[in-house]
Amino acid sequence: MDVVLISIVCGVAAVIYGIITSRAILAASPGNARMQEIAKAIQEGAGAYLNKQYTAIAVVGVVMAALVALFLGIVPAVAFVLGAVLSGVTGFIGMNISVRANVRTAEAARGSLQGGLTMAFRSGAVTGMLVAGLALLAIAGYFYALVSSGLEPTSRAVVNALVALSFGASLISIFARLGGGIFTKAADVGADMVGKNELGFDEDDDRNPGVIADNVGDNVGDCAGMAADLFETYVVTIGATMVLIALLIGGGDAAKLMTLPLLACGVCIITSIIGTYFVRLGGGSIMGALYKGLIVTGLLSVPALWFATAAIFPDMNAVIGADPAIVAAQGREAVTVAGVVGGFSGRELFYCMLVGLGVTALIVWITEYYTGTNYRPVQSIAKASDSGHGTNVIQGLAVSMESTALPTLVIVAGIIMTYKLGGLIGIAFAATAMLALAGMIVALDAYGPVTDNAGGIAEMAGLDGEVRQRTDALDAVGNTTKAVTKGYAIGSAGLAALVLFATYTNDLKEFFTSVTIDFSLSNPYVVVGLLLGALLPYLFGGMAMTAVGRTAQAVAQDIRAQFRENPGIADRSVRPNYARTVGLVTAGAIKEMIIPSLLPVLAPIVVYFAITAVAGQGNGFAALGALLMGVIISGLFVAISMTSGGGAWDNAKKVIEMGAYGGKGSPAHQAAVTGDTVGDPYKDTAGPAVNPMIKITNIVALLLLAALAAH
Repeated sequence: MDVVLISIVCGVAAVIYGIITSRAILAASPGNARMQEIAKAIQEGAGAYLNKQYTAIAVVGVVMAALVALFLGIVPAVAFVLGAVLSGVTGFIGMNISVRANVRTAEAARGSLQGGLTMAFRSGAVTGMLVAGLALLAIAGYFYALVSSGLEPTSRAVVNALVALSFGASLISIFARLGGGIFTKAADVGADMVGKNELGFDEDDDRNPGVIADNVGDNVGDCAGMAADLFETYVVTIGATMVLIALLIGGGDAAKLMTLPLLACGVCIITSIIGTYFVRLGGGSIMGALYKGLIVTGLLSVPALWFATAAIFPDMNAVIGADPAIVAAQGREAVTVAGVVGGFSGRELFYCMLVGLGVTALIVWITEYYTGTNYRPVQSIAKASDSGHGTNVIQGLAVSMESTALPTLVIVAGIIMTYKLGGLIGIAFAATAMLALAGMIVALDAYGPVTDNAGGIAEMAGLDGEVRQRTDALDAVGNTTKAVTKGYAIGSAGLAALVLFATYTNDLKEFFTSVTIDFSLSNPYVVVGLLLGALLPYLFGGMAMTAVGRTAQAVAQDIRAQFRENPGIADRSVRPNYARTVGLVTAGAIKEMIIPSLLPVLAPIVVYFAITAVAGQGNGFAALGALLMGVIISGLFVAISMTSGGGAWDNAKKVIEMGAYGGKGSPAHQAAVTGDTVGDPYKDTAGPAVNPMIKITNIVALLLLAALAAH
C-alpha cells in the first residue's frame, strides 16, 4: 500500500499547487473601478447559477444515493456521494478562480501580451491541477481506506465501490456539462441574434442586455462544466482499469497491478506541474507557448511512467498474473493471461501507456488542424462565407463530418496496438496514460473562458484598442484549446467506454454463468440493442440542441423587450438590466437539463427489463450489451463531429473579423455569424455532453448487473 500512499501524496501536491497559484492570481491587480464592476456582475451571475444548478442536482443525487445504498449497500453509497461531491467541488472552485482571473488577465494585458498569457494560463492551471488532484485523491484515498479496513483489493465490495464512485462523478458531470452548456450557448446565441444581426453591435457591447449572461456562460459551461466532465473521465478511466484488473488477473499480481494506474497518474501530476512553468512566449506564438508546457509534460511523463511501472514490477519482463510454475513448465508462449496468449509483462504495459501518450498527441494535433485559424478546414468555411449563409453552413457541416476520420483511425490504431501488447488491460492502460495528462490538458481548456471574459471586460470598460487586440489574440487561441480538450476528452472516453464494456461482459461471466447469452448478430435482440444504443447520442444531442434553441429564443425576446421598454439603452443613458437576462437563462438551463440528463441513466434499465420481459433474461443481457456498444460507436462520431465542426465555425468567424473577406460588418461576416450560431450549441453543449453520456450508460449497466446479482 506504499504505492497508494505515494499516489495520495501526488494528489495532495496538485491541491497545494492550486492553492499557492490561486493566491498569486488573487494578489494581482483587478484593474480600475469599471473593470471591477463588470467582473463583479459576472461573478454574481456565475455564483447564482451554480448554486441553483447544484441545488437541483442534489435532489437527484440524494435519490440515487438512496437507491445505491438500498441495492448495493453502504460502502458503494459512500463512494457514490464522494464522487458526486468532489466532482461538484472541482467545478465550483475552478469557476470561482476563473471569474476572478478574467479581470486580472485584462489588466495584465494592458502591460503586455505575455502578462495576459501568464495570468490566464495560471488560472487554467489551478483548475487543471484541482481536477487531477481531487480525482486521484478520491479514488486512491477510498481504495486505501477500503483495503486498510481488511477488504481484499479484488473483492466484489471494492469493485462495486469503484463503480459507484465513478457513477457519482458521472451523474454530476452530465448535469453540469449539459446545464452549463445550455446556459452558455443560449446566452451567446440569444445575445448574437439581436446584438450582432439586428442592432449591429460588436461582440461585447455593453448596451446588449445579454452580454453579461454570455460572459457568465463562458465560466459555468467551459470551466465548471468542463472541470466536472474531466474529473468524471479521470475517475471512470482509472476505476474501470482497476475493476478490469480485479476481474481478469489472478494471484498476488492483481492487487499490485491495481495500484499501477494510481501511481502512473500520480507521477504524471508532478510532470504536469513542472510543465506549467514552461509556458512562455518565445517566437511570439501563443499556441506555441502553450504547447511548450504540454510537450515538456509529455516528454517527462515517459521516464515517469517507466519509473512507476518498474517500482511495482522490478522485473519488467516477467509475465504478470501467471503462475511461475506454468511459465517454467510450458514456456512463455503457452501462457494465457487475461486472454492474451503469452501473457503480458510490465514492459508491455509501459509500451501500452506510451501508445496512450501518442494517441493524445495525435488527437491534439488533429483537433488543432480542424479548428485552428491557419489551416484548410477553417479557411474553407471562411471562404464559403463570402458566398452567403447557406454555403457557410454547408461547408461547416462538411468539415464537421470530415473531422471524424483521422481521430477514428488514430483510436483504431491505438486499440489494435495495445490489444496485441496487453489485451483489454493494455487498452485500459493506454486510456489511463491519456488521462494521466489531464492536469495540463484541462489547464489549456480553462485558459479559454478566462481570455474570452478578459476580452469582454476590456471592451465594456473602454480600454485601449491595443489591449483588445491582445485579448482577441489570446481568445482566438482559446477557441482552439477548448476544442483540443474536447477532442482529447472524447478520444479517452472512447477507450474508457471499451474498458467498461469489457467489464460488463466479464461481470456477466462471473455472475450469471447459468444464463445463456448470445451476442451474435444473428440474434435479433442484439441488433435491436445496437440500433437503440446508436440512437441515444442522436436523441440526446437533439434534445440538447432544442434546449439551447428554446432558451436562446427567450433571451432574444428579453433583449428586444428591454430596448422597447428603455430606448435610452441605445445611447447609454440607461443601463440594461443584466441581472434579469442572467436570471432568465439560469431558469431555462436548469429546467432544460433534467430530462436529457436522465436519458442515459434510465435507458439501460428500461431496455434490459423490456427485452427480458419479452424474450428472457439472456436476451435482455445481450440487448443491453449491444446497446452499450451502439452508444460507444455512435457517440464517438457524434461528439467528434459536433465539437470539431463547431470549433471550426467559430474560428472561421474570427478569421473574417481579423479582416478577411471584408472584415466585420461585411456580408461574409454576417454569414459567418450564422454559421457560428449553429456551431455554438454543437461544440459547447451537445457534443461535449455526449462524452459523459457514453460512460454513464455503461456505468449504469454495471451497477444494474451488481444489483441483480446481489438480489
